Amino acid sequence: MLWAQPVETPIVQAFGTAVVSFGRRAMQRAAVLVRRGCCPRSPGPWGRSQSSAAAEASAVLKVRPERSPRERILTLESMNPQVKAVEYAVRGPIVLKAGEIELELQRGIKKPFTEVIRANIGDAQAMGQQPITFLRQVMALCTYPNLLDSPGFPEDAKKRAQRILQACGGNSLGSYSASQGVNCIREDVAAYITRRDGGVPADPDNIYLTTGASDGISTILKILVSGGGKSRTGVLIPIPQYPLYSAVISELDAIQVNYYLDEENCWALNVNELRRAVREAKDNCDPKVLCIINPGNPTGQVQSRKCIEDVIHFAWEEKLFLLADEVYQDNVYSPDCRFHSFKKVLYEMGPEYSSNVELASFHSTSKGYMGECGYRGGYMEVINLHPEIKGQLVKLLSVRLCPPVSGQAAMDIVVNPPVPGEESFEQFIREKESVLGNLAKKAKLTEDLFNQVPGIHCNPLQGAMYAFPRIFIPAKAVEAAQAHKMAPDMFYCMKLLEETGICVVPGSGFGQREGTYHFRMTILPPVEKLKTVLQKVKDFHIKFLQKYA
Repeated sequence: MLWAQPVETPIVQAFGTAVVSFGRRAMQRAAVLVRRGCCPRSPGPWGRSQSSAAAEASAVLKVRPERSPRERILTLESMNPQVKAVEYAVRGPIVLKAGEIELELQRGIKKPFTEVIRANIGDAQAMGQQPITFLRQVMALCTYPNLLDSPGFPEDAKKRAQRILQACGGNSLGSYSASQGVNCIREDVAAYITRRDGGVPADPDNIYLTTGASDGISTILKILVSGGGKSRTGVLIPIPQYPLYSAVISELDAIQVNYYLDEENCWALNVNELRRAVREAKDNCDPKVLCIINPGNPTGQVQSRKCIEDVIHFAWEEKLFLLADEVYQDNVYSPDCRFHSFKKVLYEMGPEYSSNVELASFHSTSKGYMGECGYRGGYMEVINLHPEIKGQLVKLLSVRLCPPVSGQAAMDIVVNPPVPGEESFEQFIREKESVLGNLAKKAKLTEDLFNQVPGIHCNPLQGAMYAFPRIFIPAKAVEAAQAHKMAPDMFYCMKLLEETGICVVPGSGFGQREGTYHFRMTILPPVEKLKTVLQKVKDFHIKFLQKYA
């Protein structure tokens, strides 16, 4: 065997060792060295020239033939088809393009703008919103308990931090919690729900702390989906919807059942539309779940109490499991609107409903006045669950051990804020009202300015954090979009990004009636920047209409 023989030349010896140690990749490097003539041109200490050494090295390399590349186990063809079907427009292609443009700006490539404004996602603090002082004080104390001795922190913050830490293993946020969440935090969530709902009781045992609301929604849907063929679970979701729902439905291979919100009536939910959706779906699946987003995302509508009563009655009538996504419950701006929780209305409709309709409600630290998206704190309250299913739910949650304990602590501060008479109350309420007051002003500003632009119509922003204006796209622009293999509103939003640096999400990512086009834009930027954004959108839209008229 050649590899068993001594190799005379140092360069060949080096090549042989590299080949044995590192295989084909090293052989390729050796070949490059041979081609480049890396051996000394004069005879070496053994009297051999470069050419003879190179020849010997080449001979060594030819001993082991090239192997064809090993096929990958995981390819687009072999991967889970349900995962491949998942789409999430909020962080989709247009956001990737925004990232590319940001890198180009950093490299000094000239654009018609100096920054990318990411108006695609409801990330309040990324848009400049300041954290609530009390929440961050308690989190600092929980994270670094030595600060509990510092006179720089208020006593009410220390009291809350100590209570949370005492409920954690080893008095540390770094320990695991129970899968359902830290007990005292679940107790605080239940007390918050009772206060919010005017005394309607909440049981801590029905509270499950989650990694943001998204985790809770995904978990509940996972346990609800079953069957095959025409008995496969159907999940009713509003159109437009938050793309989490369609993504999870795709991942679980469930059946998406669309019901359309009434754009002509401020995105209201019409029970007759629910009836149509269920009736038609029964030919293809078993409609079992009804999802409601209130206040709406991306549409910003706030459900009236009468509407909620009608929905609950419909769910009772059709034997549907209700999911109430209520993460924007603090974000109500219209003076004519008020947030009503599904739990409260269900309870007040009497025992025939409150004891029978299965309901999961969701809340989060990410929205409201807090804007603490990065902590990934959230909870769900699940009522009227079968006792055996409750055990199955806890088992499913235990697979992921527990939600981040820091996120659980942040959720506790949201549901257990300072109260009148406590040291931090005045600053807390001042900061909270400032955030919500500014959002209300920006909601009205956005609605008014959009409605001044020819070819754009925006319904009132009653709540949440977004505008979802309807845009007119000329036929020639639709043809241009088709030529680029894009949805027309994706084409529009991509042009908006490339020409202004403003990143918004096309309505096709949320769903919309055939022949209508929209985009979703957050109202979170500071007022002056928001005015600039709205003016740029106006100027772009007018030029777009002229170009494709």
